[in-house]
Order: sequence, then structure tokens, then C-alpha cells
Amino acid sequence: MPEAILDSSKQAPGSEYERSRKTEQNKLQKRLRRDAGQAIADFSMIEAGDKVMCCLSGGKDSYAMLDILLNLQKSAPVSFELIAVNLDQKQPGFPEEVLPDYLAAIGVEYHIIEKDTYSIVKEKVPEGSTTCGLCSRLRRGILYNFAEEHGVTKIALGHHRDDLLETLFLNMFYGGKLKTMPPVLHSDDGRNTVIRPLAYSREKDIARYAELKQFPIIPCNLCGSQENLQRQVIKEMFQNWDKQHPGRLESMFKALRNVEPSHLADTRLYNFREGKRLGGERQAVQTATPEQEKEQDFGRLDVLNI
Repeated sequence: MPEAILDSSKQAPGSEYERSRKTEQNKLQKRLRRDAGQAIADFSMIEAGDKVMCCLSGGKDSYAMLDILLNLQKSAPVSFELIAVNLDQKQPGFPEEVLPDYLAAIGVEYHIIEKDTYSIVKEKVPEGSTTCGLCSRLRRGILYNFAEEHGVTKIALGHHRDDLLETLFLNMFYGGKLKTMPPVLHSDDGRNTVIRPLAYSREKDIARYAELKQFPIIPCNLCGSQENLQRQVIKEMFQNWDKQHPGRLESMFKALRNVEPSHLADTRLYNFREGKRLGGERQAVQTATPEQEKEQDFGRLDVLNI
């Protein structure tokens, strides 16, 4: 009985517990808002008159991104439009009412695109193989086409700092490339510009903020539940580092913004004969052929590289 009374007191409006949660939520919101605002400014992500499409999966990251962008929109020095878009891939058991109810409640314009990519993925991908590569390509094409048809100028994805670091290690370990997901990505054909407003934000801050805000999280039963994905291995390695060596992840991310081509070994970026930096090759949103993407399937990497 005392435990029940304690639990009841925690939930009571105006209780010390609730005040503490509210204070923590406000602090996290300010931190995430500051990080997103800095990333937007540093990389010129959003400009006056932009129509920004927030891609919502139902996960903590995309909920947090939309929440922070809506907050920033109120005080931004430039005017921009926000719409929320979810792709209903017709996964069995998907709670299709959750996102519309949430988005209607917060008063944001939203669109639900219904495409049965689930059946295609299950038909094409052998049992036991990673579904993420094909799933992400299908989703990418649908979202990009929708953006063009609706006058969207920026496509916002909820990838955070940890996603960028994980992708860097996945590419080094399994792809033989020193690259990650850039905060801003332009397609060669000029159709789409992808932005990642949470590029400076820590996953643990987003996770706690989502918990405090009680976002109606929708798990991915198609790929998110697959075991032994390489990204999960990297994620667990980072979590151990963060506990045992505080500040290591911050230092690693700082390195992404402090690159010295003359101390690497890429002749496309540096002319070692003359001692001069070169421009390098401009990368597009999607430069690899489907065959090349298949060879470079690193678990959830392709999903996060949308």
C-alpha cells in the first residue's frame, strides 16, 4: 500500500516529482533547440520562404525533430513553412491512427502516404536477410517524389550526432570509405535538398526528451527488430565508450568538423606533389547503383542514409 501511495503522489499534478520532470524537460528542450539552431545556422539549412517537409517514422528522433522545429519556427528570424509527412508502408499491425491523432492534436499540417512497400520487401528479400537496403530505396523514392509534387524545398530527417558517428565507423569498418551522413545533402539533379537539423544533438538527450514528452512511439517491426545488425554493434560500442571515457564521443564529432586532407591519403582531396588542397568529388543524394548498394549493406546504414 505505501508503494501505491508513493506512485500516486508522483503522478499528482503539482507534485515535486512532476515539477522536477517539467524542469528537466525544459532544460532538454533548450539544449536541443540550441543545438538545432546552431546546426541550421552553421549549414544554412533553412532559408526564408522554405517549405520544410519533416519525415516522421513514429520514432523518438523524428518526433523530437518536429517538436524542436515547431518551437524554433515561432522565434526564427526568417519565415518558413512546416509540414509533417509519414509513409504508411502497410506493415502488419501498424497503428495507423497514432500519427494522425498526434499531428491533429498539435495542429500541424500533415500528410499520410499509403504505399504497400512491406509486401514488396518481403517478396524480394530472402528470409533472414537484412531488409533495410531495399526498404530505404523504396521509401526514398516515394518521399522524394512527394516532395517535388508538393513544392517542398527542404526534406528534414531526424538523424542525430550519434547516427553520423555510427555511419562514419560503419563506412570505415565495412565500406572502406571515410564518410558519414552530411548535415545538408543536395541531389545532383537539383530536385531535392536533405537537411538534418539534429546533427549536433546527442541521442541520449533526444531519448530522454521523448520520454518526458511522452511521444506516442511506434516501433518498426520490419527492420528495427532484426537482430545482430552492424549498426547496433557500433551503437553498443559507443555506449560503453561514453560510460568509460566521458567526452570521447564529443571529441570524435569535433574531428568530423576539423578535417585535414594533407594528413590523410586521398589524392582526390590533396595534391601531395604540389602541396595543395583539391576540391574533391561532389557527392549526390544517391550515386550508387542498386548493385553497388547491395554490396554495401551495413545493417541499418542504408535506412539512415536515405
